[in-house]
Amino acid sequence: MELQQLEYFLSIAHIGNFTKAAKAVSITQSALSRSIIRLEKELGVQLLNRNTKEVTLTRYGEMLLTHAERIVKEETAAKMEIDKPDKQIINLSFLHSLGSYIVPRLISSFRQTHPSCKFKLNQDNSTVLTELLVKGKTDLCICSNLLMNETIGWLPLCSEELFVIVPLNHPLAKKDSVNLQDIADESFITLKPFYGLRLLANQLFDMTGVTPHIEFEGDEIVTVANLVAADLGVSLIPKIPGMDRLNLKFLHLSSPHCRRTIGIAWDTSKMLSPLVYEFQKFALDSFADER
Repeated sequence: MELQQLEYFLSIAHIGNFTKAAKAVSITQSALSRSIIRLEKELGVQLLNRNTKEVTLTRYGEMLLTHAERIVKEETAAKMEIDKPDKQIINLSFLHSLGSYIVPRLISSFRQTHPSCKFKLNQDNSTVLTELLVKGKTDLCICSNLLMNETIGWLPLCSEELFVIVPLNHPLAKKDSVNLQDIADESFITLKPFYGLRLLANQLFDMTGVTPHIEFEGDEIVTVANLVAADLGVSLIPKIPGMDRLNLKFLHLSSPHCRRTIGIAWDTSKMLSPLVYEFQKFALDSFADER
């Protein structure tokens, strides 16, 4: 049983005349008749009474009518939903640290031209974001480029400098830049091991042969920054909005210099909806001058 057969059946059921029904669905009368006969053979019952001037439904036809109307109605609703992508929801996931500036900026700008667009948002670490993409539970991820999976595509949006942060009363606060050897003996406040920023910090320490003395591992950059401001240690993080009010000094890392690249990721094995694809392109265009 095909959807088109049901549409043809509904036309004859509602109009009651083969000639007029065929014209309504833009096919010949003979083609309509053949379609109904095939449908009756598939179901093994007679659907129409053809022995009168006006075609009427048998009791089996009446049974099918209710279900056919519901099926065609659902199909029409689905087409309308797809044809009007602004009514869709974009499932967008992102790193915790991006929720205070990059993500709000993108969503706010996109909704100026797509006011009916809805977003379902999720924050998590790089490991979980990878899993969400692979399992099809999110459409796009805004994250670092440390997601590693053969089906995941990733394109850069922008990059941000990583700073060594110390409390204002720290001896290093008098400087403008430091290297990792300068903080080798300091208590280090950092993120938990499965965060991309932690992996990047580990790479930097390995490059310079420094083993950090880890005092605390957290889930949020803001938490890390506040603990440093409370004189519990130092850290290596990007500068995000709102940190200027904290009791912190941001020191450039002179050796090795480090930036974190932020990009947009998706599962290349799955087709993006028109709206999701449009948002992806919008995000890339929005940061074109920052790459």
